[in-house]
Amino acid sequence: MESTPQSLSIGEVAHMAGLRPSAIRYYERVGLLPEARRVGGRRSYDESILQRLAVIRLGQRAGFTLEEVRTLWEGFPPSTSPSERWSSLAREKLLEVDAVIERAEQMKALLERGLECECLTLEDCELLAEQVGVAREDKA
Repeated sequence: MESTPQSLSIGEVAHMAGLRPSAIRYYERVGLLPEARRVGGRRSYDESILQRLAVIRLGQRAGFTLEEVRTLWEGFPPSTSPSERWSSLAREKLLEVDAVIERAEQMKALLERGLECECLTLEDCELLAEQVGVAREDKA
């Protein structure tokens, strides 16, 4: 089947978007992409699908879940501009990312302190003693 600029096979779309055909079928199945036209039993797309796939990939790179990406299209009034949609979701996601960063910094600090540990027994370990104190405080 030869394609024209207005008619792309799933393989061509996958190649152009840097995805596997199975990813495109999955995005259709979960409603992120409109169901493709069928020509002779095969999926046929127009070039606009590439922009929609680019939005999905950009959203994923920014840490959005597929449900959050769906919100970009379906979670706002039609008059809401793309930049307003992105800004709204990005503000929420930044709060999540800041929490992840804070947790990662705490983990790093604990790991670095652990590297300095020279305890010969668990009973002498200050890190463990602190943890036991934290556990007791949590129960109080």
